[in-house]
Amino acid sequence: MSKPKKSMLLLLAGMLVVLSACSEANTAKESPKASTAATQTAGAQTAAAGPFAKSEKPITIKIGKDVDAADKSLPAGDSPESNQYTRYIKDNLNIDTKIVWQAASGKDYDQKVNLSIASNDLPDALVVKDTQFRQMVKSGQLADLTEVYNKYASPALKSIIDSTKGLALKSVTVDGKMYALPNVTTESDMVHMMWIRKDWLDKLGLQPPKTMDELEKVAKAFVEQDPDGNGKADTIGISGPQLGGLLNADFINPNNNNYGFDPIFASYHSYPGFWLKGADGKTTYGSLQPETKQALSKLRDLYSKGLIDKEMTIRKDAQELIKNGTSGIYFGLWWAGGYGPLADAIKNNPKANWQAYAAPLDVNGEFTPHMGNPTNQYLVVRKGYEHPEAAIQMENLLLRDESKFDVKVAIGNYPLRIVYAPMDEMDVTYKMMKEVLAGTKKPEDLDLPGYKLLKSDAEKVKKVKLEPYDKYDIQYWDPNADLGTWKRMYSTLVGISALQLPYKKTYSVTYSQTKTMESRWAALDKLEKETFLKIIMGAAPLESFDKFVEDWKKQGGDQIISEIEANLK
Repeated sequence: MSKPKKSMLLLLAGMLVVLSACSEANTAKESPKASTAATQTAGAQTAAAGPFAKSEKPITIKIGKDVDAADKSLPAGDSPESNQYTRYIKDNLNIDTKIVWQAASGKDYDQKVNLSIASNDLPDALVVKDTQFRQMVKSGQLADLTEVYNKYASPALKSIIDSTKGLALKSVTVDGKMYALPNVTTESDMVHMMWIRKDWLDKLGLQPPKTMDELEKVAKAFVEQDPDGNGKADTIGISGPQLGGLLNADFINPNNNNYGFDPIFASYHSYPGFWLKGADGKTTYGSLQPETKQALSKLRDLYSKGLIDKEMTIRKDAQELIKNGTSGIYFGLWWAGGYGPLADAIKNNPKANWQAYAAPLDVNGEFTPHMGNPTNQYLVVRKGYEHPEAAIQMENLLLRDESKFDVKVAIGNYPLRIVYAPMDEMDVTYKMMKEVLAGTKKPEDLDLPGYKLLKSDAEKVKKVKLEPYDKYDIQYWDPNADLGTWKRMYSTLVGISALQLPYKKTYSVTYSQTKTMESRWAALDKLEKETFLKIIMGAAPLESFDKFVEDWKKQGGDQIISEIEANLK
């Protein structure tokens, strides 16, 4: 066997070990901490009433915290437990936040949450995803927040939740009771697009690719024509997901799949991991469709030609290649620019001109992304915790006052933070910033309820955006003037500008799990991920896709589809 072939198989084997790791927890027993609903209500009544009322006596809330290992924004002396955000909460609400455990964002955090569920040892509050939320409800571990929400949620928070037309509240309501506070994301947070080195395009005399054929040609040029000019064959065309990352988003994790291949799948009208309506009107699974086989074939071809990072799915940090100037293309959300690796990328090379495009397009010239659920985070409170209102008040405070904080300190350090944004927040922000730059709007015109950062954005945008204001290439920015503002404004004006043309949206018919999924989904998901990865990396023939479809249906997939159909009726 050749050395390259051996190396590729070793990389694949390493990734498959990761995919085989089990994180499913056993159903927890009833918590010794649990108390009656009457006790919870009595506890809430002892605190000052109202969305922003400061408690007369100190309240302590013990939390589990996800921590970004790459975050270096906290000033000396501060920590995830003591920083500008926790001090603000204490000063305004008299709430002390204590971190009882913390874990790195992503897989490590999920495993820690699963362990807490299985051991029935929950912090007072924490942020979880859909599958974990439903397990906690099933195990009787969560406080009923119905009355607390009605009494303590601020009008602004309620209005954003109401803007989803009932979808957000439906996602957290079981048997008529509200068991979590749902977040709401702006619609732009659901759309994956292409980020590309425009300075490399310019050097090689190329245009931004629109179609898959053009994307392949550009990636090939990036690999073969030394776009960084260092005389070495060390550049990579397209970045891929890192260790533990996903090839594509799915109905459980529909948003934020930075560095995956979602736009490539979508250009073939392939939506793996999503539940779709077939031509016959019946529910089907996107991973089983011939369009997905076609997309896998193209990814396999790109990988075999060396146009996709050969170390994808085992590389520890996909951002590494972007920061050090090695990669020329990656896929992600609007904020995966300034809020992602690009601050470090331009620090290393101020001429690294990353721009965003709604691409690749389908055969009809349309951009056809999959969409997510407006709710993808769930703030839950332990059953029996005496002050469930504290968690809701903390969200009220962040929603009202986020613009007052020093943006150089990552907002992820706010305890129990979940995202709240009107569905059109970023589109409105993009359009208003253009008007401010054009002189047709003033910051004082933009103090709009719910759009928490709009006025602040308008006050700061000209600190970092240079003239001409209608050009967004990197040379027309001054990130050193205010790096925090640059991250937001660059992400907004570059990332959101890519989404201003009409595009065709595809939604999953459901974003929740069924009964059979509770016992079968882990195995089905593992089967899918391993099969797709093997196909792309050339360790299995393309025809193995057909065997996957057959096995998936037999191993519980058909039953799951039947349950989804029944739930939709």
